[in-house]
Amino acid sequence: MKRLVAVFWTVLMAVFVISVSAAPVENDFLLQTKNSTMSFHKSDNTWLMVHYGAKIEKAGDVNALAWSGWVGGNFFGHRKPATYSVYGSDNDRSTMNKFGGLAVIHADGVTSTELKAGDAKTVDDKAGVTHLVLELKDSVYPFFVTQHFRAVEASDVIETWVEIRHEESAPVKLMRMDSLALVFPLIAKEFHLLSLTGQWASENQLTEAPVALGQTVSMTSRSGVRSAFGNNPSFMLSVGDRATEITGRVIGGALAWSGSWSISVQHDYVNALAINAGSDTGNGPYTLDVGKTLTSPKMALTWSDSGKGQISRNLHRWARDQQLRDGHMLRPVLLNSWEGAYFDFNEKTLTDMMDGVKELGGEMFVVDDGWFARGKYARDDDKRGLGDWILNEKKLPKGLGWLANEAKERGLKFGIWVEPEMANTTSELVDAHPDWVLREKTRPLRQGRGGTQVVLDMTNPVLRDNIYGQMDAMITSIPGLAYIKWDANAEISNAGSTYLGADRQPNLWFDYTAGLYDLLGRLRIKYPDIIMKACSSGGAHMDYGFLRYSDEFWTSDNTDARQRVFIQWGAGHFYPSCAMAAHVTAVPNHQTHRSTPLKFRFDVAMSGRLGFELHPKNMAAEEITFAKKAVADYKRLRPVIQQGDLYRLVSPWEQSYASLMYVSEDKGKAVVFLYGLNRPVMSDYPAPLMLKGLDAGKRYRVTELNREKRDHSRVNGKTLGGAALMGMGLPVKLEGDYDSAVFELAAE
Repeated sequence: MKRLVAVFWTVLMAVFVISVSAAPVENDFLLQTKNSTMSFHKSDNTWLMVHYGAKIEKAGDVNALAWSGWVGGNFFGHRKPATYSVYGSDNDRSTMNKFGGLAVIHADGVTSTELKAGDAKTVDDKAGVTHLVLELKDSVYPFFVTQHFRAVEASDVIETWVEIRHEESAPVKLMRMDSLALVFPLIAKEFHLLSLTGQWASENQLTEAPVALGQTVSMTSRSGVRSAFGNNPSFMLSVGDRATEITGRVIGGALAWSGSWSISVQHDYVNALAINAGSDTGNGPYTLDVGKTLTSPKMALTWSDSGKGQISRNLHRWARDQQLRDGHMLRPVLLNSWEGAYFDFNEKTLTDMMDGVKELGGEMFVVDDGWFARGKYARDDDKRGLGDWILNEKKLPKGLGWLANEAKERGLKFGIWVEPEMANTTSELVDAHPDWVLREKTRPLRQGRGGTQVVLDMTNPVLRDNIYGQMDAMITSIPGLAYIKWDANAEISNAGSTYLGADRQPNLWFDYTAGLYDLLGRLRIKYPDIIMKACSSGGAHMDYGFLRYSDEFWTSDNTDARQRVFIQWGAGHFYPSCAMAAHVTAVPNHQTHRSTPLKFRFDVAMSGRLGFELHPKNMAAEEITFAKKAVADYKRLRPVIQQGDLYRLVSPWEQSYASLMYVSEDKGKAVVFLYGLNRPVMSDYPAPLMLKGLDAGKRYRVTELNREKRDHSRVNGKTLGGAALMGMGLPVKLEGDYDSAVFELAAE
């Protein structure tokens, strides 16, 4: 592993600013957030979690009310619900889960582990954060687990992860190494699991189903790179009756990991709840050397007594405050060149696009794929050039620095597209270093996009140094570079590393991601002010691991406004609007061939981080006039849209229209979005929108934005009380498919 895990941990923990001072913890500890409590109790040398849910102030009350199985009683035939379940001990839950959360083959071949409680303490952290550390040790072997619980008071989020190390006589094999492995002290007859599923161009589709008694539901991604294809590493779980947006008990979770992962939820045979979550080791055990430390990904948990909407708001606040690289920066309005030019551009094409986005009121221009590589490998299509991050002088003879200056002269910032994890076999990089490509030495090399794309071996520090050097040289050559779009358009289909030894090949699945984080961390340290977007064939890098290093994500390659209503609706359940890139595109749409009105396209894109994916020269004069006003309104209101609290009002999965709103923290402003989809009958008019999150005592002036020929509400221009808008609703009207409206509410 060569220093990889240690570097990964150093980069990951840079955010925590932990000092050496600590306070010991005795037999009971209440980990508190603003509205929730996680309670720990030590019994028979084992730490148990005896409560997670509504806030309780006294440990004695928790222990008195907890089911006897959690405090001093028998459970599952003497198995105890420890804070970290391990295979082979009296808390392994092996009847429910094959390996518990941790499964180890020790140096002498023994497969059981029995962790006993050691020191427990709180350590210094950021203001408003309580950080509990539990030390665990095997009863026989010098094998150690350090378990972290980090409570962020303001956002009601508790982060948890583990560090695993040992001093045995030889390396050990980790068959499983979850971040979270808990039996939750929540007894209910019903549990309902909500998650995001999908595929390319159809990400973030809401899926919700009951978890039957005795059933285990597993979600996983084993692509190694595209963590959020198929499933997103996040969930909401209703405890008892299926929760609504505003009612019900709910646990929310999000795993901060950009590689292969697994999350499982079980409704066990005594109506309790078990959740496991962590990285997935792939097709074999992880070999951990003597004296080395492996740090698991971080798992974020949050609790709500008031439905799913509060789970989303908790995670959004946590992301902005704690997890995103810069969660409070207002994101710029930009134009990305891809759908406006694809590979077919020259310098004039790009400067014309700059002129266009400047006229629209945009603030940044980004050159997408096609600007790099030289000679026979010049990037004119997707078949060549990846890995050679040098200028394509045939297309851009004046250079990227000249382009950046052209943007600057127009008052625009400048950005660039890269795909550093990948290469084409038709590239100078692979010609010189074929051993840097992931490959199985006895198998034919599988190649992806363009018939030549492969994944580079991020476990190899020499490769990472090369890519870092290329990125550093590129950034240095572009004075004032302000934005990088980081793409990844393949998965690990050749699961072999020439860097890792024959006995360490299964380490690839973890070490690849740790190596990626090492590279990203080095770049972020040197270039902290560059905005970065996470992209991976659309939304497959939409996870909180990658978002530790980036500012936003590309939500989907599908830019059709109708489909984006659904895709962005799903993403907003776990990820904040400030990170959700949403672009206005040309029609017919390039993915669906659907044509929708420009107003509808703007109204949808304005609910995220607004941008463009088109060539402005193709817009009509009246479209440019409309766009300029819409962009100006968006920039004025983006503090509310990007930083406000989200309230989902009407789901597109349940009605023929959808509505959501954002409310500023001080409740002085709100923005309401309404989208008509495919109305089954003309009489299917929207009911009044029951607004949420306003101050009942304030009065709000209602102003329709992006208005064309008519009002979409008969109270447009009127001032109304917050209590009335929430209690009686905002009257609205839609006419026909893809009619839409945006309303600004300003307190007077």
